[in-house]
Parts: sequence; structure tokens; C-alpha cells
Amino acid sequence: MVIQAVLASFGSLSTTLVGASALPGVSSYVADAGFPTSAFSSYYYSPAQPTQEPQPVIYDPVLNYTFPHNLTDPETIPEENVDDPVLFPPPVANLSASQKRSLVDAVVANVTRIIVETNATESSCARCMNALAAAKPAALYAPELVPETLVSLCKQYALHSNATCEEDFAASTFGAAWTQVLAYADVQGLDGQYMCWSISKSFCAEPTTQPLDTTKLFPKPKPANATVPPPSGKRVKVLHMSDLHLDARYAVGAEANCSSGLCCRTNNFNRASPGEPLLPANAYGGFQCDTPYDLGLAALQAVGPLTGTGKGDDEESLAWTVYTGDLVSHDPQSELSQAYTMYAETSVYGMFKHFLTGPVFAALGNHDTSPENLDSPHNMPGPLGQQQSWNYDHVAGLWLHEGWISPDAARQARTHYGGYSVKTHYGLRIIAFNTDLWYKGNIFNFINSTDADNSGVFSWMISELQSAEDAGERVWIIGHVLSGWDGTNPLPNPTNLFYQIVARYAPHVIANILWGHTHEDHILLYYSHNGTVRDDAHALATAWIGPSVTPLTNLNSGFRLYEVDTGDFQIYNAYTFFSNVSEYDDHVFLPNATASTGPTFQIEYSTRDTYGHAASWSHADPLNATFWHRVTEAMERDANLVSLQNTLQGKRSVLSPNCTDSFCQEAKICYMRSGSVALGSQCRQGYGSVQSAFKP
Repeated sequence: MVIQAVLASFGSLSTTLVGASALPGVSSYVADAGFPTSAFSSYYYSPAQPTQEPQPVIYDPVLNYTFPHNLTDPETIPEENVDDPVLFPPPVANLSASQKRSLVDAVVANVTRIIVETNATESSCARCMNALAAAKPAALYAPELVPETLVSLCKQYALHSNATCEEDFAASTFGAAWTQVLAYADVQGLDGQYMCWSISKSFCAEPTTQPLDTTKLFPKPKPANATVPPPSGKRVKVLHMSDLHLDARYAVGAEANCSSGLCCRTNNFNRASPGEPLLPANAYGGFQCDTPYDLGLAALQAVGPLTGTGKGDDEESLAWTVYTGDLVSHDPQSELSQAYTMYAETSVYGMFKHFLTGPVFAALGNHDTSPENLDSPHNMPGPLGQQQSWNYDHVAGLWLHEGWISPDAARQARTHYGGYSVKTHYGLRIIAFNTDLWYKGNIFNFINSTDADNSGVFSWMISELQSAEDAGERVWIIGHVLSGWDGTNPLPNPTNLFYQIVARYAPHVIANILWGHTHEDHILLYYSHNGTVRDDAHALATAWIGPSVTPLTNLNSGFRLYEVDTGDFQIYNAYTFFSNVSEYDDHVFLPNATASTGPTFQIEYSTRDTYGHAASWSHADPLNATFWHRVTEAMERDANLVSLQNTLQGKRSVLSPNCTDSFCQEAKICYMRSGSVALGSQCRQGYGSVQSAFKP
């Protein structure tokens, strides 16, 4: 049986490609040992051998500023962010310091009474929302005192650990943002339910999708004769990279198997061995670590040979690259800052420019801001609606500086939360948007949550799609946090709205959708009629989730190449490449050690060769939503195909669990057919990720 043979070839982690026909470039690339010093013009620390992560000097062309060495020095990781502004809602009245303190003391007494008193007829959710209502006056009249009060209450009632209470509610981390939410949210309505659910899952159940009125949503009805344009027959190569998560504070020789937090750091240890590391970090990364410079540059060096592209006069160029977000490492918020975020943006985009051909179209991830996850809607009062504009201005300036987007698109990015609409020189329109506006980790989404488009990002997207339809353009939509799968990442109402947008403009306008965030390799599907009938006749669009460069957590490193037709802009093949992280510890670089090679990146699989036979798919047809739905039907007939998908989801990591029982297999198929929270939440839960203890 073909699928059994495929699985057998994957079991040994061999380098043999499944169906190795028509490779885009070489089948494997081995990076040279040592750091490619030509990647940067100068260094604070530049070793001859990879015994310590280099520290390049990063100049920011937008800020006209050179980032100092102590920002990324692994020996000087900050314990608290003291440099960034902390914004509170303006008080509704001017009270004296003693009046503010008296007010807060009274608030604490009221909240304590509500928490302590037992009412048999009152649910824990109602009690929590009543406590929020009692706390709201503090945010309105004495906002600067709220974070310390939240930390105190969190510790007193053991809502989290003491350290987590500080991390979640201190003013310099998320406390000021929580104060804003408390001031402006409807704490006894849907907003309050979300707030209580976020603070503790034992307080309120997660709210479900609300009905959406679509009668006035779109300026025009969907054309009855809407069809996908024919292919041109000309194919171009498009790169999809995601979730690089550069760790500029990575420390070679530090603990790579720490007990908690981000490993390969000087300030994280394994509790069983607080002295000498149990697993010393090598130069290229590990399963519990983010991407050191050596791994990120090895991946970028591998792109040209593996994809058959390069910068030489006689070499083919990438038509374009899509980057679906997350540049910054997974530090706790107390160690992050605006400067550290902008450093990662400047460094990574600079590396893209150095190594990749063609333009790069990037979307912002939830880690590409500070505090992480947070992007406030522009309709918040005064400066609060513009509190992340420093970041939108910065990335727009970098993208413009690198020549990837036009001045008009840069203006859009400054206005639309880092989102923009740009037409490539091949004629495809790419719409990038900031998915923090539907991410559960963004607590600003708990303000006016009854409005599925409180930020306005989707009305802007509709206007761009309508203009594209009127002009006969094809569109790719790119973002970071995926809209569906198991339903655990975004909020339900905005993804329901997005699903209606896809149903309106696919497949004749929207050709493809690209996400990141999970660090894994998978797809999800969108259907007509709100997914009430999910079969090949109703399949409209595919979302491709890009594999991450970072190995965090328990994954291999990877990226993907698409073969795209310039007529219909559909994908006709996809090649996924990976590097086996379990081999990196053969290169443990400690003082006086030497190494002959760096990491190997190799082709993992061709999508068409791996799944095409199972879907009975013609070689001339694109890998569209109909194709992928037929793959899921083949999975229902042959459980081995689900196991194969699970193996590929983790990029063949030796730490990925098997998916061999019927519950897992049923869930995986359901996830693939779920493009919204409403649909994904109907699936059996617990099988969405192949990682253990992963917190994106």
C-alpha cells in the first residue's frame, strides 16, 4: 500500500524524499561550521568558532540608531522593563492622593466581600463579574493604583503563583493594560465574561460564537457567475517562512533542558542541576529553545540551494516571500521592551534582505509588539488608541526601506495596525492584517467584544477585497494567528466574521490564505454556507499554516516553498524543508571544541507527491480546497494517512506523539475542516498540537 510505504520511509528519519520528482533545487544543504560573518557589517562579539553566539552591531535605518550591546548581551538580561512608557486611562475626576487611596481601600473591601461571601444562587462567573464591577471605580478614579492592587488580590486568593501574579498584573508588564480594559469594558456583559475567563478558567466558561447579521456586511452581493481565472502555465517560486523567533540572548553552553521558561539562557536552569547544565546548549538550538543566530542564518543560507533560487545573473529569483509573523523570542514580559522588539525586527528583516531574492511581504505576529500580544483598537480614547503606533511606524519604515512595499502601502500599515494591501509585480494582491485583533491573548479584545469588528480591520479588508473583485484581481490574505483548526487561539466572533468574508470572496477573488503561530505544518479549510455542509462541492479556500524556523517546542526547524501559477495564483505544488534538531547535540560547542559542519536542511516532502495519489488528483489541477477536502476523505478511509499528517505536522520531530487511535484521527480530520472557532470548537479537543506544554 502506498501510504504504508510512505510511513515506513518516515519511520527511520531518512533523507529520502517521498516521491522525489521535480525537486526545486538540491535535496539537502549542509551549513558550514562557524558563523557567516559576512551577514553583518560589524560585531560586538564575533567568534572564530561557534563557542558563543555572536553579537552583531545592528543599526536601525528608521530610527537612525545603533542598538547597544547590553540590550542582547546574554549576561545582562533585564529583570524588569523600566524604559517603556506605562499608559493609564485618564481619571474621570481629579482626586487627591489620600482620596485615591481611600477609594482603592474601599474597592478592595468590596471585592473581598464579593469573593468571600457565598451565595448558593450565584454562579462563580456572576460573582467574578460583580467583583469586576466593584473594582471598576478604581480604574476610573485612581488608575495608577490598580496594578499593585491586582497583584495583591491575585496573590491573596492564589489566582496564579506569586511570580505569575507579578508577571500578569504589574504595571510595567500587563497591569496598565488590564487597568484600561477594566475602565472601558462592559464588565457585567460579554466583556466581563471574557475578562473572568481569561483570569481563571474556573470563573467563567469561554463565551461561544454569537449570531452575526450579514445583511449589510458587503457592498455588493457575490456575482452569480464568479469563476476562478484560468492558469497561465507560467510557474514562479514563492517562499513561506514563519515564526523565526530570533533569540539574540541565546547562550551556548547554558541549560538546554531547563525546568521552566525559555531554555538556552544564562538565567534558566534545570532544578535537578542548578550548577553544571544537564544538557549544554549547542550553537544551533534545541527543542526547548528559540532560534539562535547560527540556526536562523543556516536556514536562510539553505533557501537558495534548496529552492533553486539565488542572486546571480543566471539564477532564478524567488517571486516573493511571505513571512507570517513572530520575530521576537519567547521571553517573559519583564525581560521584553520596545527596543528589544525593534532590534529583532531590524535584524531579521535585514537578514531576509541579505539572503532572500525578491520582495518579502510580512505580517505582524503576537510576539511582534511590546507588551506581547497587545494591540489596542484605534477607537480607544486619546493616546490609548495609538499606544502601539511606535511599532506600526517602525515596521512600515523598515518594509519601505527594504523596497518591499510602496509609500502608499507603508501609509496603510501605519494606519491599519501594521496591515496593508499591495499588488505584486506579477499582478497578485496581498492583504496583510494584524491578527492580534482577534487573538485571545490580546486583552484589549475584551473591550466592546459584542462587535466582531471593533478594531475596524475587517471593514477595511472588505473594502480591499471588493476593490480587487471590481478590478478582476486575485488575492492572498496573510496573517499570523490562524482563524480556526481546534479553535483554541482566536476569539469566536471575529473568526465567524472572517469566515463570512472568505465565503463571499472565495474562490474567485481569494486564492489562498497563509497563517503561522502554531509552529507546526498543517492546513485548514473554508466552505460555503458557513460550513454547514463540508464536502468537496462546497470547499472554497485553503489556509496554509507555515512551519516555524524555531524548534520551540519539541519540533524540528522548517520552511516551505510553493509553485504558483501567475494566472490563477493557485498553488500547484508545495515543498517543505526541515532540519533535524535531534542531531544538533552532536555539535555541542564548548571552549576548545571544533566542528566540521553546521546543521543540515533537507527536503521533507512534496505535498502533491505525498497526498495526490490518495486524493486521486490530476497533475494538472491546483492544490486547492477541493484537493484538500478529498485528502481528508482519503484520511477517513485510511487512518495511516492521518498518522502521516501528524508526523509531518511536527516536521518529523522525534518528540512528536503518534496519532494512531481513533479519537486522534477523528479530531485531526475535523480540525482540517474547521476554518473558524465555531467549527473547531465542535471537534474533539486535545489533539490540536503535536507539542507538549507549548504556550504560543
